[in-house]
Amino acid sequence: MTDTETENDIDEEIVVEEDVDLDTPWIVLVWNDPINLMNYVTLVFQQVFGYSLEKATKLMLDVHEKGRAVVSSGAREKAEMDVYRLHEFGLWATMQQDK
Repeated sequence: MTDTETENDIDEEIVVEEDVDLDTPWIVLVWNDPINLMNYVTLVFQQVFGYSLEKATKLMLDVHEKGRAVVSSGAREKAEMDVYRLHEFGLWATMQQDK
C-alpha cells in the first residue's frame, strides 16, 4: 500500500472487481448417452420432475436429437439435488449457471 492509498480505497477496488450475480438461476442439463433407452429417459423425467408424458417425451427427443436438454432450473441447491437424483437413475446430468 502506498502512502496515498487508504484501506478504504483497497476495499472498494476489491468490491468493484467482484462480479457475482447471485440471482442468476442454475440449469440442469441431461446429455445423450448410448446406454439408456428413450422410453426409460422419458419415464425418469416423469418420475423425477413430475412432467407430463408430452413434456417428458419432448425433452427426451431434445436429448436424443440435439445431444442435450435443459430439464430444470432454479437455485443452486435445487439444481444439485436434481443432478443427484438423475445420477441415481443412471442418466448423465450436469449443472451450470444460466447465462
